[in-house]
Amino acid sequence: MEHPRRYSVVVAKEYLKFSAGHFIAYPGFRERLHGHNYQLSVRVEAMLGPEGYVLDFGLVKRIAKALCDELDERTIVPERSPALAITVDAVRVTMVTEEGHRFELPREDCAVLPIEHSSAEEIADYVLGRLWDALRAAVPERVITGLEVGVAEAPGQVAYCRTQCG
Repeated sequence: MEHPRRYSVVVAKEYLKFSAGHFIAYPGFRERLHGHNYQLSVRVEAMLGPEGYVLDFGLVKRIAKALCDELDERTIVPERSPALAITVDAVRVTMVTEEGHRFELPREDCAVLPIEHSSAEEIADYVLGRLWDALRAAVPERVITGLEVGVAEAPGQVAYCRTQCG
């Protein structure tokens, strides 16, 4: 009996990285501001196309690199945080904690993301959404059946976000 085949491509290049500052905050808790040298990996699942591949590796690498560049050398600000009062204007981002600690940074030094916490898991979820949109726009004819993004804070310490589609 013939079994159906599933195909995927994985991109985990050394240059798919970004350095960013962050701190986790939730009601009653806040980490100190610190940073990581994050590493990104991407898995795309799809049917094999008529040209014999799932998706052009080059396309996945270009999109993933552009997303890394947007986050590189920034402080990640979780704009939906339940534990931070955040204001953003054209020149600055201000975060005030429950205890009244105030962080004020230049706007261009921040990546203000639509997440609640700046955890590796939520960063992976954010990148997955952006990657999904970019791939759908770039290759609308391709039926992508799954997408997974890994965000490593350190070697051997990776958070993944995955979605199944179609």
